Amino acid sequence: MLEQYDQITAACELIAQRWPHRPKAGIILGSGLGEAASSVAERVEIPYEEIPHFARSTAHGHAGQLVCGLLAGVPVVILEGRMHAYEGYPLAQITLPVRVLQRLGAELLIVTNACGGLNPHYRAGDIMVIDDHINLMNDNPLIGINDDRLGPRFPDMSAPYTMPLIDRALEVARHEDFVAHRGVYVAVTGPNLETRAEYRFLRGIGADVVGMSTVPEVIVAVHAGLRVLGLSVVTDMCLPDALEVATVEKILDVARSAEPKLRSIIEAAVRDAAAEPI
Repeated sequence: MLEQYDQITAACELIAQRWPHRPKAGIILGSGLGEAASSVAERVEIPYEEIPHFARSTAHGHAGQLVCGLLAGVPVVILEGRMHAYEGYPLAQITLPVRVLQRLGAELLIVTNACGGLNPHYRAGDIMVIDDHINLMNDNPLIGINDDRLGPRFPDMSAPYTMPLIDRALEVARHEDFVAHRGVYVAVTGPNLETRAEYRFLRGIGADVVGMSTVPEVIVAVHAGLRVLGLSVVTDMCLPDALEVATVEKILDVARSAEPKLRSIIEAAVRDAAAEPI
């Protein structure tokens, strides 16, 4: 971790040259959810390959660029696409953008993903507001010598997702009249989808949805002192006794169709963050 401080500095210097503003929030958009960035005004787009030490996103449904500008009138920086462990990147590199967002001035991280539903009460297209998570990626982005300039050696994870933000997201869903659950996200490495036995195991240990991202970014966000809102779009149901074949095309189609619901929660969270006293 000791090399990250200078890497963060170099990335921030490049971004500040292109967009010299202080974001109130940072937003990470998952698979098929890039349309949420289309509402950004006065936008500046920076491809990841132009930012020092950023990895390139190779996953389906990820544009691979930073979008800076105004969302609901509030300055934000959006990662339109993320990196994953299954792409071969170490978690420290995958999560470097979170540290860059924090150094740029963001106080809030909104992280989104497409996921498989394990809870039989869920349906494809539903939103789940993440209440807690389980890390089954067999890795952690904080492994290594801790740099106290970036955060504490042993960050507390008793409430990684900020409770008032969870309540507000559910309130928005009720007001907009769409289904939003509150549940537990389990992260696995991928890239294969799970077997029926694995789905039974994941449900048995308390997970409501399963995905291949988000948890490393949230660990780093907590380490960096950011408030966190996590949002999952259930793109397919992973019920072992009624399992259907899932394809990337179907998953992305469902994610895109649910994007307006996601956007309403994100914009409300951003407006609320901007209204809070400094």
